Amino acid sequence: MPTSLNRPTPAPLLAPGETVVLFDGVCKLCNGWAKFLIRHDRSQRVRLATVQSPEGQALLAWAGLPVDAFDTMAVIRDHHYWVRSEAFFEVVALLPTPWPALRALRVCPLWLRDWAYDRIALNRYRLFGKYDVCLMPTPDHQRRFLKAPA
Repeated sequence: MPTSLNRPTPAPLLAPGETVVLFDGVCKLCNGWAKFLIRHDRSQRVRLATVQSPEGQALLAWAGLPVDAFDTMAVIRDHHYWVRSEAFFEVVALLPTPWPALRALRVCPLWLRDWAYDRIALNRYRLFGKYDVCLMPTPDHQRRFLKAPA
């Protein structure tokens, strides 16, 4: 799976320039990451969608990523998507100080960053646990989640 890629058409469901983070809605680690983003992204620059949601499935299909067995976070904006460590760096760049400083870790070679990312991603349920179903966002967080127009 490529780390990032441009697509010929813009991502569906997103306004121009809007960024969405796709994450595994049953993974406890991934849900913790989503809660972290909600708490620290005070400017609300990042939207969220679970890979299990209709919106997440549509975005995965647009990016040409697997829709049934997904083991990485994806970040999507306009014609572009990122996965693995590049997705992480793309998101922290949008957060307020001090979080963008984590991009200094990009000095590590991509193969090493993605190897470490994959070790955690492939063992996330064993290490952190798994919910039986996707958690529903609380009413005050619901506006942060991407919803297809009715």
